[in-house]
Amino acid sequence: MNIGYQILFSFSALGALNGLILCLYLFLNKRKKSVSALLLGTLLLLFSIRVGKSVLLYFNPDLPRIYLQIGLSTCFLVGPLLFFYIKTIQDKVVKVPTAWKIHGLILLAIVVVGGVILPYESNVDLWNVVIVRILYLQWGIYLLATGYLMSDTLKAGFTSFSDQSPAHKFQIVLWLGNMVIFMIYVLTLFNLIKGMYIIGPVSFSLIFYLVLSFCLKGNTWAIISPETEAPKSEKKRIASANAEIWLEQLNEFMLKNERFKDPNLKLIDLAQAISVTPHQLSQLLNENLGKSCSTYINEYRIEAACKLIMNASPLSFEALGYEVGYNSKSTFYTVFKKITGHTPSSYKDISGVA
Repeated sequence: MNIGYQILFSFSALGALNGLILCLYLFLNKRKKSVSALLLGTLLLLFSIRVGKSVLLYFNPDLPRIYLQIGLSTCFLVGPLLFFYIKTIQDKVVKVPTAWKIHGLILLAIVVVGGVILPYESNVDLWNVVIVRILYLQWGIYLLATGYLMSDTLKAGFTSFSDQSPAHKFQIVLWLGNMVIFMIYVLTLFNLIKGMYIIGPVSFSLIFYLVLSFCLKGNTWAIISPETEAPKSEKKRIASANAEIWLEQLNEFMLKNERFKDPNLKLIDLAQAISVTPHQLSQLLNENLGKSCSTYINEYRIEAACKLIMNASPLSFEALGYEVGYNSKSTFYTVFKKITGHTPSSYKDISGVA
């Protein structure tokens, strides 16, 4: 074996070996048991077996036929495992449904019983001509079903992959990787492209490292098993009784001596006035009035400005802005237009003030 073949063999075999290591990690990690981790681990195990068989067969054509049968048989289970892995994530499945167990047992029984009744050793032509086509057809059907299941995720990913979450990127790459490997094996089966058989294992190695890179960049378990991540606790709402009292106190403070006219009035000043934290005040205004602190203060100022205009104040609009608490004419005009929908001048006109 020359150096080129040695490198090719090592790289291909390394992907299968690392796949086995990762699947063992998913199986044996007691702190993060989940349905999706179990399915992904099993998927990696079967892919590692399938790819490992391909590597050995490519470099050793005299490989015992039992290994060929095992390698081909894994194709019957790879598609369903990928489908149920994605479905587990989408439906946030935490316990394997009975229907899934029955589905899996039926497929496993077909593989085992079929392999015993029609072993590859004594039915080479049947396997190479008929059974392998059935295996790949079933694999392809499940891949298409998985793609349909992921249609929204795939559309979003193809539109803007960089904007997707790490978990969605992982799922997209996993599905595409499966499609690539599947197509390589199909093209090889029908001799459409010569010399592609070893590309399957090489592709698996490349895809494995690409998928692994997503895991290393973020929270591994949030990426491969997002349904196990605890949802963020909802922010506790302020009791309605307290909210009513605080809003009344706040209104009294704003109107007393027209505090809103202070151009330096800030969130912390209002919070101190009613003996709450700035965070509590911000939450109070947001939850009960749907406003920010700056909007809350501005409404008092613009209301006062409108009253001055209605009362035919002799002040210019610029001076009027300074009077109600603004440090600049432009800020006053901008806020006035935002709240009333009019400029001070047009507001004066529609109010009929001479």
